[in-house]
Amino acid sequence: MINREESVNNLNWLTYFIIILASYRLTHLIVFDKITEFIRKPFLKKEKVVDDKGNEHIKNVPTSKFGYLLNCYWCAGVWSAIIIAISYMFIPSIAWPIIFILSIAGAQAIIETFVGVGTKITKWFSDQ
Repeated sequence: MINREESVNNLNWLTYFIIILASYRLTHLIVFDKITEFIRKPFLKKEKVVDDKGNEHIKNVPTSKFGYLLNCYWCAGVWSAIIIAISYMFIPSIAWPIIFILSIAGAQAIIETFVGVGTKITKWFSDQ
């Protein structure tokens, strides 16, 4: 069982990296993932936006500062980091399994992004 004193005093580079990956995944979950859309939806409205070329797009626009926090990757990233760090420091025995799972999912998402880009580039070269 991990206690608070051990969690804070024994923070090594690997644990720190795991916490970073968990924060990354939690942020992505809050801001982008379909499964958490129900959390963002009440704080966003759909608005028509015209780009420089005159094309019309529908964009989600925050209706409040809280909506902005849920829609802004950088803002949500700070709050995700705070939540994960405080959880790790004060309730490590509960937080660690969640952090560990989020970090695996975060690393997997990063790898999938590189593999997906690599697959698209390979396909593009084969089509030439």
